[in-house]
Amino acid sequence: MIVGVLRIELFIPESGSLKSKRFALKSLKDRLKNRFNVSVAEIDNTEKWQRASIGVAAISNESRHIQSILGKALDLVYGDRRVEVIDSKIDFL
Repeated sequence: MIVGVLRIELFIPESGSLKSKRFALKSLKDRLKNRFNVSVAEIDNTEKWQRASIGVAAISNESRHIQSILGKALDLVYGDRRVEVIDSKIDFL
């Protein structure tokens, strides 16, 4: 069993409150979960209006499969116009 973890640092330029930030993140997290069957959580910068850090986790028996899933998940995030990706990193456990 191999666990892959994707950490994504985001900037949310349109966010003027925590409520609008949560709305944008909830939509993004739900799309990631539904499309790729991964676990997603906000992991840092929880009290900042325009910053967020999310973690995406996937489990498989092949690292290539995890790399593919997390790469596609990152592409989906890059394609979301409500957020800007500041940094991302994939680790395997």
